[in-house]
Parts: sequence; C-alpha cells; structure tokens
Amino acid sequence: MSKPQNSSRRRFAARRRQKHTGSPKISEPDFILVATLRRPHGLRGEVQVSLDTDFPERIQVGDRLYMGEDFQPLTISSRRIHADGLLLGFEEFPDRDSLAGIRNQPLFVEAGNRPELADGQYYHHQLIGMQVSDEEGQDLGVLSEILNTGANDVYVVRTSEDEEFLLPAIKDVVLEIDVAAKRMRVHLLPGLR
Repeated sequence: MSKPQNSSRRRFAARRRQKHTGSPKISEPDFILVATLRRPHGLRGEVQVSLDTDFPERIQVGDRLYMGEDFQPLTISSRRIHADGLLLGFEEFPDRDSLAGIRNQPLFVEAGNRPELADGQYYHHQLIGMQVSDEEGQDLGVLSEILNTGANDVYVVRTSEDEEFLLPAIKDVVLEIDVAAKRMRVHLLPGLR
C-alpha cells in the first residue's frame, strides 16, 4: 500500500511534528494543550491567545496554566474575549515589556482538570495507541495519530509492516471503542485500505 502524497496530508504531518501537545504518544498525559500565546496586546501586559480547546470556559481568572515545554506555571490575572481567541493577563507578566520572548508558546492545563465528556466522546490521548481490528477480529494495526479535518476526525492506523492507512471517524466505520482494553473495532468500507 502506498502512502498518500497529497499536499494537505503533508501539511497535517508538518503541523503534527511541530506542535507540542503536552502529552506522551500513548500513555495518560500529565498536561493537555489548551491555547497558544500569540503577541502582546496593549500596554498592560495582556497577550493574544489562540484556543486549542473545545472548552474555552475552562480558562478563567485565577486559574493556573503552564507555559512551554518546561511547563512554567502562570496565574491568569485578566481574561476577555478578543476576535476568535482571548486576551489574557498573567500575574507573572505585569506589563508589555515583561512579555518579550514568549510569543507562540503553548499553554497547558493539568490533565486532572479536564472536563468530563458525554458518552461516545473521547479525548485523543484515550484513542492513540489503541489496537484496531476489523469486524472478524483481524488486527489491522495501531491508531497512531488523529487528524482534524473539519468535517470529522480521521484516524491514522499504522500496520505491523510500518505502513499506514486512514479511517474516517464516523459511525459507519467505527463500530466499538473499548477505552479500558485499548481496542477499537471497525468496519472497513470499500476502498479504505
């Protein structure tokens, strides 16, 4: 099986390699990415933040976030909505000058602070590393990555031959997910493999 060679696939791969999520590839994460610092805004030490969470309400004044790959703790001192993200102020950065050098830094929360999801919804770290099998129980490979495409997620399954194929995360394909057993049972539609 050949690997897809289209440019959107390459862009997804490049972004995956560059973006630090705070999570190990397979095990339970210690931190979860929720936002990315962008550029200073105004003179009072606020910074524009792009959101990387489906739960922006979890980011509130007084909350503790962790910045960068060394997880430097920061306490939110102000919060307001701005464009499609937020403007945040931090106790550790009282003015614009103190924000020098923090552009494009990831912001994390501790994994224990994540909201509960409804039945049938899963965090990506719960799915990565799952053994994927077909309806007859034949092992297909391991779910190695999840691509966000807009319409639905796409699961990247890596075979034992170190090849990969893509599965759309839709009900017609994904039949069963057992988080405790780290197993996923799927129906392969024609042309998926």
